[in-house]
Order: sequence, then structure tokens, then C-alpha cells
Amino acid sequence: MRVFLAIVLLAFPALSALAAEMNLTVEIPRLQVAEYHRPYVAVWIEGEQHEVAAQLALWYDQANRKEDGAKWLKDLRQWWRRGGRELALPVDGVTGATRPAGQQQLRLQSGQPPLGELKAGSYTLVVEAAREVGGREVLKLPFTWPVSAPLHVEAQGQHELGRIALDINP
Repeated sequence: MRVFLAIVLLAFPALSALAAEMNLTVEIPRLQVAEYHRPYVAVWIEGEQHEVAAQLALWYDQANRKEDGAKWLKDLRQWWRRGGRELALPVDGVTGATRPAGQQQLRLQSGQPPLGELKAGSYTLVVEAAREVGGREVLKLPFTWPVSAPLHVEAQGQHELGRIALDINP
């Protein structure tokens, strides 16, 4: 059975992407400010033409009693313009509560929501954070899909985001 599977994967390399695992670490720094609010964070994948290929995560204040936490999502300007305003919220498997300071993990499997089926090509993973009485920051990590060998890329934020690391394993 293993030999057959290996032959199928060699004959059809696109099928090997079905087993790929994407691990993302998003560090939210602990800020020493007088009025601290957890940041809203959006994570998505863009294609070469800056179109949204996949919405991966959206962390915002869902527990707001007036249910107006979503009205501040437009402060995630790039995400909002790239497709956030077109979403019916909450998005199952994507939307979640704001996260505390520290390292946050996203583990995604190809072929499963929210990652879905990415076609072969060049992509950019985008992480955007905006904080009330704070700033806004966007970090981008380029990658090519599918991967044939383990891939590690990272970027360092300056104020609203810390280290962002993307690991993709075939």
C-alpha cells in the first residue's frame, strides 16, 4: 500500500499538497501603556494579484454587549479592503475572540477549512493588527505553494505585532 501511495504522489504531485501542514505563530507583544486593549487581528493569504485566496483567522471583540465590536473591524484597513467587508460575520472556523499578549498558534491542514485547496503558485501570508488607543501594523510572509521541502519564513513587528513565523511541512 505504501509503494502504491508513493507512486500516486510522484505521478500526481498536486496530491502531495493534500497532506501539507501550515503552522503559524503570531506574537502579540506585552505593551506598557496607560490604556491597553487587545488588538484586533486578521490573517489571510493573498495571491499574486493581491486577491484573497483564504481567510485564516479574525480575532475581534465578540463579547461586546452592544454587539458593536464588529464595527471596529474596518480599522484593519488592508484586510477590510481586500475582502473583510464582504464577509458575513462570524465566519465559522475563522472568527474568534481577541487574544492576550504572548504567542498564538494557528495549525492548518491543506484541503481543510479554512485553508482549503490552494492552487500551485506564489502567495503572501498577511497578518494585520490594529488596537484601540494604539497603532496598526501589517506583516507579510511570501511563500510558494505547494512545498516539496519544509519551509520556514518569519518577520519581526515593531509595535503591535512581535515575531510572526510560518512553517509549512509537506
